Amino acid sequence: MKKQRNPKREQTITLRLWTFAGAKKAVPYIRSLVQSLRESWLELRTAQAQDERLKSRPGRPDREALIQRDESDRQLRHATDKLDEIVSEMMVLSVFGVDPAMGLAVLPFFRGDVLAWFVFDLFDPEGLVAWRLHSDGLETRRPLSELEQTPFGAGVTKSPPDGAKV
Repeated sequence: MKKQRNPKREQTITLRLWTFAGAKKAVPYIRSLVQSLRESWLELRTAQAQDERLKSRPGRPDREALIQRDESDRQLRHATDKLDEIVSEMMVLSVFGVDPAMGLAVLPFFRGDVLAWFVFDLFDPEGLVAWRLHSDGLETRRPLSELEQTPFGAGVTKSPPDGAKV
C-alpha cells in the first residue's frame, strides 16, 4: 500500500541573520514596522470584540442589526488583511513580533554557532534593548554589553555555513 502524502507542504523558512551594526542601522525602519504591527493588531482586536458583541445579541436581528453585522464583518476582514500584509513585510526582513501590544519584536543573529535574538522595544528610545539565546525563555533579556564579550569563540557577525537554513 502506498504511503499517503500530507497535502500540506512543509515550509522552510530562511532567516535573514542580522549583525548588531545592521540592526542598529535599521532601527528607524523596524520601529515603523513594529508601530504599524501594533496599530493593526489593536485594530483587529477592536474589530473582533465589536463583531462578538454584535453576534451575541439575543433575539432575531432587525435590518439595522444586519447592516451593523455586515459592516463589522467588513472591518474585521480589512483589519485581518492589513495585519497579514505587515507580518509578511516583517517576515521578509526576519523581524518577528513577539508581543504586538507591548511593541516587542526579535531579530535573529548567530552568537558563535548558536542562534540568538536581538530584542526590539518600540517604546525604548534606543530600540534594541537586549538579546537572548534561542534556548532562553521569551522573557529572558541579556544586556547588549555582553555581545562585546565572546565566550562562544566568535563574535555576533559570524555567518552561518553556506546554504544553512534555520
